Amino acid sequence: MTRTTHLALLTSGGDAPGMNAAIRAVVRTAHFHGIKATGIMDGYEGLVKGNFIELGPRDVRNIVQRGGTMLRSARSESFKTAEGRATAAKNPPR
Repeated sequence: MTRTTHLALLTSGGDAPGMNAAIRAVVRTAHFHGIKATGIMDGYEGLVKGNFIELGPRDVRNIVQRGGTMLRSARSESFKTAEGRATAAKNPPR
């Protein structure tokens, strides 16, 4: 079985209560298991533009009480096109 060593988090669509709590839980669990976590800022638009941030336990402290999502969401007209998705595929989180 292959061991996961890196994961990416992306939030898209409307903000909902608990988004930051979910991000925090994923990042902290990944850290506990020695898995690198990368956040994709601004939804699918961030995927197209390569807007990534490395996330660790300190990056997600005190976010539970904040509304929305720390990674922000954004509509992405470019991701709806084949060219936009191809660009996103060439921008893997590192």
